[in-house]
Amino acid sequence: MTRRINRSAMKRVRQAEKRRLRNKAMKTRIKNTIKKLLKAEGEERIRLLREAYSLLDKAARKGIIHENTAARKKQKLAKIVLGVGG
Repeated sequence: MTRRINRSAMKRVRQAEKRRLRNKAMKTRIKNTIKKLLKAEGEERIRLLREAYSLLDKAARKGIIHENTAARKKQKLAKIVLGVGG
């Protein structure tokens, strides 16, 4: 016996797909910014570090990545770019 999928379930499927694509785009943007940052030199590096921080904070705030993951990535970038920490 087959069950008919109700309208609210179908709407949830559509919403989940939209969110999945939006989250994927944000994660890709973060990864690309970090890659550019690691290749960059001088002032460009500082600008990209600021941009990466902003993207990581936004993603954490929206629940795309966990807050601790964002903090860990920011710390790692600071250590590489600025030579901060141990």
